[in-house]
Amino acid sequence: MLEEARAAPVVKLLSTAPGIGTIRASQIVATVLSPHRFRTSRQLWAYSGLGIIMRSSSDYQRIDGRWQRTNVGQNRGLNRNRNALLKNVFKGAAMTIASPKMAAHPLHQDYQRLLDSGTKPNLAKLTIARRIAAAVLAMWKNNQEYDATKQTKKNT
Repeated sequence: MLEEARAAPVVKLLSTAPGIGTIRASQIVATVLSPHRFRTSRQLWAYSGLGIIMRSSSDYQRIDGRWQRTNVGQNRGLNRNRNALLKNVFKGAAMTIASPKMAAHPLHQDYQRLLDSGTKPNLAKLTIARRIAAAVLAMWKNNQEYDATKQTKKNT
């Protein structure tokens, strides 16, 4: 598998992303096939199981004898209809970024900033996984190598 993956130029391109090596890049290419399947990164997040669900069946209350939908606006978790392989790839890449050996990387610094601001570790890793997925999609669509300066948050 590695020999075939190394021969594909798109795998070489995607393996420049943080936390994405040759094996993870080949799994992304084999699963997604074309980046143009997804118009936005949110569509890739939903397909990968990284999309956040905001609705449930218990959003209704009985008011004046009628059922009315209430605006609760709570997160209900991640979507269940997903591609498990892609979810594992992006969450594994986020785990790699969260490890102490990547402390100099800008995404690891963003991860630490999220933790310092009170975000739970699992949600911080989810945020990093979503940022990696968005970067991979943009890299693939634009045929560009990873550039960390394009992904850092600007403090304004």
